[in-house]
Amino acid sequence: MGLRLIIAAVLLTATASLAAEIKPSTPAAGDKCPVCGMFVAKYPDFLAEIVFKDGSHAFFDGVKDMMKYYFDLPKYHPAKQQGDIAAIFVNDYYTLTPTDGLTAYYIEGSDVYGPMGKELIPFKAEAEAKDFMKDHAGKFLYRFNGITPKVLKPLD
Repeated sequence: MGLRLIIAAVLLTATASLAAEIKPSTPAAGDKCPVCGMFVAKYPDFLAEIVFKDGSHAFFDGVKDMMKYYFDLPKYHPAKQQGDIAAIFVNDYYTLTPTDGLTAYYIEGSDVYGPMGKELIPFKAEAEAKDFMKDHAGKFLYRFNGITPKVLKPLD
C-alpha cells in the first residue's frame, strides 16, 4: 500500500507542475457530464474539469461526479488512465473562478447542495474553506489526495 501512495504522490506532483501551464476551458452548451449526463454549461458555479495530456478534456457538473470519474476511469473513459491527466480544475465556491483542483480544499457535509444534491464544495484558500465550514455546518475538510471512494459514498 505504501508504494501506491508514493506513486500517487509523484503523479500528483508531476500533474500539478503541468497544470500551471494549462488553462481551463469553457464548456459548450452541448457538453455533458460523463457520469450523470447533465448539461454542464447550465451549472457554471459548480463546474469541474479534467484536462488530459493529449488536450482532450471532460467537464462535470460538480466535484462529486468528477471524483467518481477520476476513481473509475476504466468505466467512464477506458482509453485513459490517471497518469494521462494533465490538470484538474474546480470552481472556487466564493469567487466562482477556476482553481487548481489538486491544491484546492474541499468541504463535505455542508448545507449547500450542488446540481446533483450533496456535494464536495471547493475552495482555493484554506481559511475560506474553514469559514464556509463553520457557516454552513460542514463536517469534513479534505485535500484532493484525501478524497477516496469511501468519502463519496455518503454523498449519493
